[in-house]
Amino acid sequence: MDITTSETINAVRVVILNRPKALNAFNQDLFDALCEEFLNATQDKSVKVLVLTGAGRAFSAGADLKARAAGEQPNPKHGLGGMLEAIIKFPKPFIVAANGLGVGIGCTLLGLGDMAFVSESSRFRAPFSALGITAEGSSTYTFSRLVGHQRASWILLSSEWISADECVSSGLALKVYPDETFLEEVMVQANTLARLPMASLIQTKELIMAPHRDAMLRAVRAENSALDVLRGAPANQEAMNAFLEKRDPDFSNL
Repeated sequence: MDITTSETINAVRVVILNRPKALNAFNQDLFDALCEEFLNATQDKSVKVLVLTGAGRAFSAGADLKARAAGEQPNPKHGLGGMLEAIIKFPKPFIVAANGLGVGIGCTLLGLGDMAFVSESSRFRAPFSALGITAEGSSTYTFSRLVGHQRASWILLSSEWISADECVSSGLALKVYPDETFLEEVMVQANTLARLPMASLIQTKELIMAPHRDAMLRAVRAENSALDVLRGAPANQEAMNAFLEKRDPDFSNL
């Protein structure tokens, strides 16, 4: 079974994270596969807009901690850094359609979309402090820009859950849609964009992104360097053991 699936509908490329039994958690293979989806959509002249969503009841439960603890292949083709670079450099409109639970990168991806829509039952968490690590996905830059310094600091430092409505009121998402009609509603918005000239969409996005792209890429590199330092340190090891043994109720609810 493919771990991402995609189809193009009226110039909208719909990409689905397809590990529903793992709540679409990211392992190295999924980082690589999603990176390839963005690279392919960049080159495909039939695609004007990319929509990213998840299969099943989750958008993404973040990093696959069980795969990491078991020891994944250490040298992926693209990895987290390559995937994030492909997303940040993607020249066409990118819509996040967070259809359910979003944890870790399932939360920080909200800051990478040109716009994000969330389902009414969705909830999000940036659990990095609870895991003894630090934030990723350029969120240390994007969240402050979107929601302001204090609210971004709370979301990224506290490891607390935030609701779909809170995402919209804070500026992390544009609208909440009912679960039952969620993707249909998102596709209405995507099709509004896809009916417009591609050259205009690309040029306007470039003008919007130009002041921020380099800063976002620098944030990714700094975050990944910090993650390399903190992973395996005592606080992270203790948190990982609690997750694997299900001793921490916060982690068992992921």
